[in-house]
Amino acid sequence: MQPMYYIGLDVHKRTISYCVKHGSGMIHAQGAIPATRLDLDRWMKTLPQPWTAAMEATVFTGWIYDHLQPHATALKVAHPLMLRAIAAAKKKNDRIDASKICDCLRCDFLPECYMASTAIRERRRTLRYRNLLVRQMVQMKNKIGMLLMEAGVSYNNQKLHKAGYFRELLATNPDINEGLRPLLRLCRETVVRLQKTESALVRSLERDALLVDRVERLMTIPAVGPITALTWALEVGDVQRFSSIKKAISYCGLCGAEKSSGNTIQRTPLSKQRNKHLQTTLIEAAKMAPRDSPELAMLYDREKQKGNANRATLAVARKLVAYLMAVDRGQRNFQVVESNCVAA
Repeated sequence: MQPMYYIGLDVHKRTISYCVKHGSGMIHAQGAIPATRLDLDRWMKTLPQPWTAAMEATVFTGWIYDHLQPHATALKVAHPLMLRAIAAAKKKNDRIDASKICDCLRCDFLPECYMASTAIRERRRTLRYRNLLVRQMVQMKNKIGMLLMEAGVSYNNQKLHKAGYFRELLATNPDINEGLRPLLRLCRETVVRLQKTESALVRSLERDALLVDRVERLMTIPAVGPITALTWALEVGDVQRFSSIKKAISYCGLCGAEKSSGNTIQRTPLSKQRNKHLQTTLIEAAKMAPRDSPELAMLYDREKQKGNANRATLAVARKLVAYLMAVDRGQRNFQVVESNCVAA
C-alpha cells in the first residue's frame, strides 16, 4: 500500500502557498505558486501519489476546490474560525499557515466545514446577487425620498414608488425644479431596471430543473414563499448534514451563544456564527407567518405573553426551521397533524 501524502494550502487572490508532508510529518516539498488554473495543473504533475489536501474556507476556495477535486484522493475545506492553531500563532505567515493546515489534516484535527456541490454554489451565487439588487433598489427608493425632502416637496410616501403617481408628481408639483427632475428620473429608471433584473433572476431559479421540485414542496409550508424556499434550498444544500433540528437552528443563527466557566453561565444574544442570509430571510418570513398560519399565530401570541415581540418572532422562525427540515427530509408536501401540530 502506497503511503499517503498530505498537503496544506494557504490560498490568496494571487498566490497559493503549499506544504507537502509524509505521514510521519517530514516535509516533502513546500513553496508558493501563482493562483491560476494553468499553474495548478503544472504543480499537480509534480506531486507524489496518492495525496490528500486541505485549505481554509475563503472567497477564493470554490474554484480551487473544483479544480483540484478530480485529482485528489480526498479534499477538505477547514472552518476558518476553528483554526485556532493559526489564529493564535505568535509567528504567522503563508508558509507557516500552510504547514499548520497540513499538520491538522495529517493528524485528523482539521475542523472540516461543509462544501456544497458546484451546481448548488453556482445557483447560490445567483440568489445572493439577487439580494444585492434588492438592497440597491431599496437604497435608490430611499434616495428618491431624500431628494424630495431636501427640496421641501410634499408627497404621499405610500404611493411614491408607483409609476403613475411618480409621473404625476413630476408633471404637476411646482416645487420640483428643473435641476432636480433629471436626478429623480434617473433614480426611478434605476429602480425599474433593478426590479426587472431581480424578477428575471428569481424566475430563472424557480424554473431550474435542479430546484423546481424541492422549492414547490417547501412552498407548501405556510408563510414560505419562493425567496424563503430558494434561500433554504441553496444555503443549506444537503439537508441530511444536520443530524437534528437544534443544529439547523444554530446554523441559521436563531439561538444565542453560551459561555460557561465553573459555576458561571453566560448566554449571549443571537450568535454571530451563522448563515446571515438564512437568518435574515427566516426572520422576515417569521414576521409574516402568523397571518398565514393559525398554528404559528398561536405560537406567536403565547411567546409574546412571556416576553416581547422579538422573542415571539424568533420562536416562529425556529418553528419554520422545524417545518422546513421535516418537508425537506421527508420529500413530501407539508401537512399538520392535529393531535400535536407538527409537520408530517
